Order: sequence, then C-alpha cells, then structure tokens
Amino acid sequence: MRYIIIGAGAVGGAIGGRLAGSGHEVVLVARGAHLAALREGGLRLTVPDGRYTHRLPAVEGPGELGELRPDDVLVLAVKVQDTVAALRTWGPAPVAGGGTAAERLPLLCAQNGVEGQRLALRVFRNVYGVCVWLPSTYLEPGSVSAGGAPLTGMLHLGRHPHGTDETARLIAADLEKSHFEAPVVPDVARWQYAKLLSNLGNALEAVAGPAAGDKAGALYQGVRAEGMAVLDAARIPYAGVEEQQALRGHKVDLVPLEGAPRTGGSTWQSLARATGTVEADYLNGEIGLLGRLHGVPTPLNDLLQQLANTFARERRAPGSMPIEELARLADDAVAFVQES
Repeated sequence: MRYIIIGAGAVGGAIGGRLAGSGHEVVLVARGAHLAALREGGLRLTVPDGRYTHRLPAVEGPGELGELRPDDVLVLAVKVQDTVAALRTWGPAPVAGGGTAAERLPLLCAQNGVEGQRLALRVFRNVYGVCVWLPSTYLEPGSVSAGGAPLTGMLHLGRHPHGTDETARLIAADLEKSHFEAPVVPDVARWQYAKLLSNLGNALEAVAGPAAGDKAGALYQGVRAEGMAVLDAARIPYAGVEEQQALRGHKVDLVPLEGAPRTGGSTWQSLARATGTVEADYLNGEIGLLGRLHGVPTPLNDLLQQLANTFARERRAPGSMPIEELARLADDAVAFVQES
C-alpha cells in the first residue's frame, strides 16, 4: 500500500516519516512554505533514536499524482477546521481502473476530536477513525519532531462509525512495523471521546501556558468535569483514565530531544505559527454543542473556545494571558450561568 499523508504537519509528518523509515511508500501533502521545504530538503524528522531526512514525493493536491492507485491509503491529518476543503479536493480524485477516491479508497482520520470522521462519511464510503496518541511538534517548515519512546505513538483504529475489517488490520500491521502500537478496535469512538476529554486542556495551555499551579490545575479539572458531565448526559461511552493508563503504560514516554525541545500541544503550536485558526470549535466546542443539546451548562469550555479563537484571529502569542486573569474570567463565566 502507498500512504498519502494529507496534512504532513506534526502528526502527519511523524506518521509519514516513520512509515517511510520502515520501507513503506509515502507521499506527503502540504502547502506554502512547508511544501517548499519538503520539496527542497525533504522531511526532517527528529525522534529519540536519531535525526532522519526522508526525501519523499511532496504535492499540494491529487492533480500532481495523476490517477491515484487502487492500493492507496489516504491519511487525513489536517486540523479539523480544514477537513471540508481537503475532502472536496481529494474525494473526486480519479483512481486507476475507474471510480473516485471517495468511492474506492480508505480514508483514515488521524485527527483530534470526533467531527472530522463525521464530515468524511458524507463524502467517502470507507472511513476509519484513529485515536491519535502521538506527542509531536511542527513549528518550522520541513521539520517535525516526536519525542515518544520506546514507541512514537499509539494509534487505535477502526471503521467509522463502528467495526473492523481486513483493511484496518493491514494498515495496523504496517504501523506496528513503524514504531507505533495500533490496536484495531470495533469501538474506536470510545477511545476518541476519551482523548477529547484530554484535549479540552489544549485551549487552556494555548491561552495561559502549561497547566501548572493550583489555579491552572483547578481550571483544567473544571473543564474536564464539564466534558464528562456532557458525555454522560448524552450517553456517549468513553474509555476511563485507568483503562487508558493500563494500556499505554510506559510505551510512549516523552524523552528530551536535542535541538527539538517539546513545546505546547496542537493548539499552542497553531498560535505559535500564527495560522489564524485553531481547532477549539471541535474540541471545547464539541462539548458546548453536546451541552446545549442535552441541557448541560458548559461555561468553562465555552470561555476557552472563545478565547482560543480570539487569540488565533488576533495572532496573539501563545500563553500570553496571565493565569490570574483567566481564572477571574472563568469565575465570572460560571457565576453568570449560575445566576441565569
């Protein structure tokens, strides 16, 4: 199989680089300065076992590849807010022998949140969800780092909305030869909702810096508690913390990388690159949506969603709001809901 990585940033670049390093055929899809750097100097991947340069085909869209191949696997690793544009671009792409990518090829949604695969299922017939547990960084064009060891990451995968098949097992086998653990599960959404709860802290980190100290810790616990209350009200199952810890153990421990320090998470990195958008609408906003559908107030998630979007729109530096100010805004938001 050939893997086409649509969005070769932190997650996509790490997956694509590791697959290429184990001998698999990989095409990287990117744009702008990142695409230019990939074409000129290759993908520079820094991981605990070394620094690698993978000179791989890099394209902006399917037209540069001609017809796609029947054995292609599309890995959608763009931020969720860029999903619709990617689906419009790749769905109609012709496949050798007839038909389109949307009709014939598997699409893996290696994204945070749960909305990307819902959007994909409107277009693609064969959609696979991926629960991405892969600490990685992309700040400089052409360069990606991933500090997990002994494995680079853990990628639960299964068909969306549920089930498994031989395609999922073949892909998992390739990933497991490439420094990943890739459990094939019939209920991948249960793991993705558990990851969503963890990702609710992304906006907190992006706005006010790492969640250290009593105020930040209390805010994160409040944000997560809202998320759990919403999922429980919606009767959406999710893997518990103990189950996750038992499975992951010390398989993906972060280790220092010389010349590639670990920074913040995905939302922090979007602000650092001044992209103008973040995925808060599909993380904290997913909790807000479910809260409104099921009558559960979510003032803390609503606040973080709003602030993260404001930071992105105004190109504000990540971590630049004092935690005291954020805590005051959070207290006001909760009090407003309680008085309403």
